[in-house]
Amino acid sequence: MVQQLTLCFDRGRKPDRLDRFLTEQLPELSRSQLKKLIDDGQVLLDGSPAKAGGKLKGGETLIVNIPDPSPTEAISEDIPLTVLYEDRHLIVIDKPPGMVVHPAPGHYQGTLVNALLHHCHDLSGIGGELRPGIVHRLDKDTSGVMVATKSDSTHQNLAAQFKAHSITRRYVALIHGLMVGDKGIIDQPIGRHPTHRKKMSTTCRTGRHAVTHWRVLRRFDADRLTLVELTLETGRTHQIRVHLSEQQHPLLGDPAYGGSGRMKSLSDPQLLKLVKELNRQALHARLLGFMHPETQEYMEFSSPLPSDMRAVIDYLTEKYGQPPFG
Repeated sequence: MVQQLTLCFDRGRKPDRLDRFLTEQLPELSRSQLKKLIDDGQVLLDGSPAKAGGKLKGGETLIVNIPDPSPTEAISEDIPLTVLYEDRHLIVIDKPPGMVVHPAPGHYQGTLVNALLHHCHDLSGIGGELRPGIVHRLDKDTSGVMVATKSDSTHQNLAAQFKAHSITRRYVALIHGLMVGDKGIIDQPIGRHPTHRKKMSTTCRTGRHAVTHWRVLRRFDADRLTLVELTLETGRTHQIRVHLSEQQHPLLGDPAYGGSGRMKSLSDPQLLKLVKELNRQALHARLLGFMHPETQEYMEFSSPLPSDMRAVIDYLTEKYGQPPFG
């Protein structure tokens, strides 16, 4: 069912922004909910899809279609998982690129949580109805090793390890530009971008401590690309992508932080073809290590490069006469 509301912006009224008027008229909806309705074409201005920043001058009619709320509880789905390790306390999986970790607006199905609910039946409840068992995340288009928990005590223990920065996390990334030096540290706080609310930045007024260690694995000089290993001390949202892009070394193919825009600098047609087929940022969570909450044994899990990143790196290593990677 869809609830349809008709709102009129009276003639003679002082001009106003469309989104501000909707916030005033529909206080029961949050700004993010209203923005999603506008973005989804559910708000019509005089019969045409409205724009959030549009101006109302007087005499306009708005039609707002409000769909029924999405489910507030994740559902079980039979989605294949690559399980690296599992016991009664936790499960370690190799997340493929393109999979969202937990349900959120626009992604209520097909997520890792939906798959885990079908596979495990006993995830911890601390994360809430939409994030059961989730103690850390990877971006949708980042592949690699993740751990999820099956009991609240395991969840609390692993969360404490993440907070104490004692978890081992190593990533492999292919970036634009040739890094100066063979290794280094990026120590810059990260917070919400001051103008782009879906992005993070080191230029925010109030950021959280963020440290990324980098080490060069290969350089591909003619194509001005560098293969790097990254070790995280902290785990802020988009940390690697932000730290590298603001060092003028965005991840290859990164649509949000400049990597896709730099693709025009690639003059090799075959390389460009492989990067377009990658269709995501070239970032892979290669290794994850932690103390098992029950046995207190240090455990480490690794994931091979997925086929899309492997194709790009294999092409480059062969082109430059380097030995196979990894």
